[in-house]
Order: sequence, then C-alpha cells, then structure tokens
Amino acid sequence: MEYNTSTVLFALLLTTLAGLSTGIGSAMAFFTKKTSKRFLSTSLGFSAGVMIYVSFVELLESSKEALLISYNNEFSAASISFISFLSGIFFILIIDRLIPKYENPHEPRSIEEMNKFDESNRKLYRMGVFVALAIAIHNFPEGLATFTAAMQKPTIGISIAIAIAIHNIPEGIAVSVPVYYATGSKKKAFWLSFASGLAEPVGGIVGYLLLLPFINDTTMGIVFAFVAGIMVFISLDELLPTAREYDTGHYAVYGMVGGMIVMGISLLMFI
Repeated sequence: MEYNTSTVLFALLLTTLAGLSTGIGSAMAFFTKKTSKRFLSTSLGFSAGVMIYVSFVELLESSKEALLISYNNEFSAASISFISFLSGIFFILIIDRLIPKYENPHEPRSIEEMNKFDESNRKLYRMGVFVALAIAIHNFPEGLATFTAAMQKPTIGISIAIAIAIHNIPEGIAVSVPVYYATGSKKKAFWLSFASGLAEPVGGIVGYLLLLPFINDTTMGIVFAFVAGIMVFISLDELLPTAREYDTGHYAVYGMVGGMIVMGISLLMFI
C-alpha cells in the first residue's frame, strides 16, 4: 500500500498538534487562578463522545471491512476484529496499571489544588517529572491511533486528533504546576509539559515505520480494531470519570452527547 508524502506529512502534523496541546494546559495553569470546572467537564465529555462514537461506528466497521477482503469470511473477519479490539483494551489497561495512581495524568487535579502544595521542592519537582513521563507513556499509543487513522481516512484522523488534543489540556496542567512551584521557573515548567506531548508524534512515526513493511488489508483491519479498543478504554476509564469529578451538573453527559453528534454529522458529510 503506497502513501504519498503529503498524506504522511498531514498525518504527522495532526499527531503533533494533538500531542503538543499539553502546552495549552500549561499556559492555562499560569494565567488562570481558578479552574473552570464546567469547561473541563464539558470538553472531556466531548472528547469521550467523539472517541466512543468513532470507535464503534467507524473504526470497528472499517476493521471488519478490511478483514473481510482478506478472509472472505464474515465470521473470521468479525472474530479477528473482536480479538484485536480486546487486545487494544488490555494493552492500554496494562500501561495504566504500571503507572502509580498519583503520577497517572488522568487522575483529576484542579489548579487550586495544585497551588496548595507545601511539600519540599525536590518532591514537587520529582512529581512533575513523573507525571510528564506518565503522559509520554499514555501518548505513545494515542499517537499511533491518530497517525494511523489520518493515513487511512483524513476526516477520521482530524476528529481523533481534536478529541485527544482536548483531553491533553488537563494533562499539561498536571505537569507544569508542580514543576513551577518546585523551581519557580514558568519557562522550565512550560517546556517540560510541552515536551511530554512529543511522545504523541513519536508514537505515530515509530508505529508507522514498524508497520510499513507489513501494511495490507489484514494489518489495517487489526490496527483499526486495536486502536478502537485503546480509545474506548481511555474514554470509559479516564475521560468520563475525570469529567464527572469536575462536573457541577450534567455537563459531562452534555459534552459526550455533543461529541457524538458532531462526530456523526462529520461522518455523514463525507459519505
């Protein structure tokens, strides 16, 4: 399967922008005194809605279609797609379990809460670095998801990139605030937060290069279902629970429904 340079560059650009949105969260932490719980809850719910909808409606269907071409047997195609979907869930679950709870970037913490830290500077700095590493680990498979989707279907890649960019914003806050209070340097805190998002495009590039020699209908069918599993787990285990933690009403649900509506309309426009 051949890809032209413009397609590869477009996929790389989307993946990079999604990853580096951690810098937006970092900037918000410095220039905002109070967390907008309504904004965070709605936006995280929106991100989850996009991911869940695109996973079940588009990625799993594309997976089965690709596998059906290879195997010409509906049961075999559906079975491999299902196993690949579960593999994606277990893959990201293992990564999540290997990261200590407090260093997990998806554990909700507000700007006000972060400002109350009174531990030693060394401990604060260590926490910020560990959170940055945790984000990098999480972003690697997310980068593969965005890059692969953008290579196959640019419209789906754009939707996934937007969803991931939104949920990367609070991750930027989780990195930058403890580093800033430990060092007193906004510049150092911002760049560490910004750099943690680089794992996103790195994940996309590495995944693409590893898969390139093996790309065919079977490979893409497996990858689409695997990516769908990753995104559904992230949405149900991390995005929606975090959105509910910030919720002051039903904004998480409103955001999720809004994300599904936007994703559904965008898919209808390109039929």
